Amino acid sequence: MDGSTTRVPRRIAAVIINSLKGGVVPRIGLPYVTVGREREIQALLHDLDLVADGGASFRFLVGRYGSGKSFLLQTIRTHAMGRGFVVADADLSPERRLQGGQGQGLATYRELVRNLSTKTRPEGGALSLVLDRWVAALREEADPEGALARQLEPVRELVCGFDFSRVLELYWHASLEGDDDRRAGVVRWLRGEFRTKTEARSELGVNACITDDTWYEYLKLFAQFLVGAGYQGLIVLVDELVNLYKIPNATSRQYNYEKILTMYNDTLQGKARHLGIIMGGTPQSIEDRRRGVFSYEALRSRLTQGRFAGAGLSDMLAPVIHLEPLTYEELLVLIEKLAEIHAGYFGYERTVTEAQLVSFLKIEFGRVGADTHLTPREVIRDFIELLDIACQNPGAGVDELLRSDAFSGAVTSPVAATAEGDVDAAYAEFTI
Repeated sequence: MDGSTTRVPRRIAAVIINSLKGGVVPRIGLPYVTVGREREIQALLHDLDLVADGGASFRFLVGRYGSGKSFLLQTIRTHAMGRGFVVADADLSPERRLQGGQGQGLATYRELVRNLSTKTRPEGGALSLVLDRWVAALREEADPEGALARQLEPVRELVCGFDFSRVLELYWHASLEGDDDRRAGVVRWLRGEFRTKTEARSELGVNACITDDTWYEYLKLFAQFLVGAGYQGLIVLVDELVNLYKIPNATSRQYNYEKILTMYNDTLQGKARHLGIIMGGTPQSIEDRRRGVFSYEALRSRLTQGRFAGAGLSDMLAPVIHLEPLTYEELLVLIEKLAEIHAGYFGYERTVTEAQLVSFLKIEFGRVGADTHLTPREVIRDFIELLDIACQNPGAGVDELLRSDAFSGAVTSPVAATAEGDVDAAYAEFTI
């Protein structure tokens, strides 16, 4: 490796370094640190092509904590925005589920819409931008009203489509009339902020509002509308499925899994168009037959791996993609990129050599249980901490830090560290 890398802007470098050290995935700058996962990325990019052609897709990304699920989701998010999709992403939590009796499903919808992102607004909050772009495109038509009717016709044919198209018409006319209050009301309605039909009727004259039971239908409507607005479709990313696994009430869990089944069936049976859904979870949250997704028999029978996969063979076209650990070589490339970004951000000449990078990884992989439990998150966190300490303490060399007990001491085998002559004779050999 020659150690060369593209110069990273300081603002993006700061986000990358601070996010990764804190154990979270940066929302910008991912191409600078993406390594490996070529097969997974290609499979998901194939799904984007399908969605752009008018189809729909549904995938699960399965991996342990820190294995790179969220990183891969954000990578696909970046690719999707670059290809002209609108992306909505949300992490599930105790307050945000797919279904709930206290507004948890609607809370997830609100989070998705709040994080609505496009290529020109990658940080989220792109709903108003999308609507204004749609209005601007309509104004350029020779017959704007006719174009409006043609665009909304396929929307009206879907469930809840009449009210959705009515709200869009209100936004169009409010834009023509310069009625900012009405436009703001429409945005609030689309964000799911109206709690009752009465409230929606009094402010907008619409006899419906987005609820726990209907929010997914409105995602399908959004996908159809976005195509008419000039985008390729809608990609929905949902992470932290483990929060469904943690729901204590079995009936509530089943309702949430039933919502997943509805989404899965809609996308694969062609009932949804221009919509891609990707969900991320741990193996336990998916495969546990007592509390996980597989506890819902209808989903288990659809998602269980077939007879031919396994034994080193993986099916990247299956609905469930299991993330394999990054290889030693891929991690070496990754930490080299991080070393370059760190040096560029803090304004010093990189001094960490390739031999030191190799030594760092040897120590990391030498830890007890590293073969099965070491994750990229832990490697990245340790490496950035090493760079931070070396940068702040010029007198402490990298080799010295790597040899310190605080870092390398954890890999010392107690048996190997004990000289043969130091073993008490009473414990050298015994019989049970």
